[in-house]
Amino acid sequence: MPFEMLLQSPLGFFVWIGVILIALTVHEFSHALAAYSLGDTTAKDAGRLTLNPLSHIDWVGLLALIFIGIGWGKPVPFNPYNLRNQKWGPAIVALAGPSANLIMASLCFGVLKFFSAFGILSAANLLIQFLFVLLFIDIILMLFNLIPIPPLDGSKLLFVALSAPKHAKIRYFLETRGTIILLLIILADSFLGIHTLSRVFNWVMIKISALI
Repeated sequence: MPFEMLLQSPLGFFVWIGVILIALTVHEFSHALAAYSLGDTTAKDAGRLTLNPLSHIDWVGLLALIFIGIGWGKPVPFNPYNLRNQKWGPAIVALAGPSANLIMASLCFGVLKFFSAFGILSAANLLIQFLFVLLFIDIILMLFNLIPIPPLDGSKLLFVALSAPKHAKIRYFLETRGTIILLLIILADSFLGIHTLSRVFNWVMIKISALI
């Protein structure tokens, strides 16, 4: 739990918070940039086309992240009817966030691989710790947001596949009940001892660490 980390390792806690702010900021900024590039100025007009973390923090979400380990950033607003590509535009805007996290994770991986090649991959090095945590947080943020359940980014890609009129009831159900479904999945995964999400994330981390 992040709050327990504060008590055990204050420096590690602040590194972790810094990484979270960077990963979330780049993620949300990328949504805003994609929407703006496709012709919608809603996010720009709302002050979200910026790399200032304060513009993207949801304080309740940040506190929830610190105290219970599950949190969120401030969603980026956009008007799908302003996008030049009406069919794929919302999916492009949604996937811009996870894509940005993947790019950041790849850069961190490259730098760590470079350090490893020269034998300077010391766990005691604060920069190495920072890069490792940033790599893993970006990967987790990317994977989690690709879950195809609203309001997560992956749902926009699912809705493209369900764009036919015959799927209208399914889309409506997911749009109106998605948040509840996602919350129930997270709670069941955490408190019923299933831990599917954490197992997937841990497996990915182990595989990536082995490559470094």
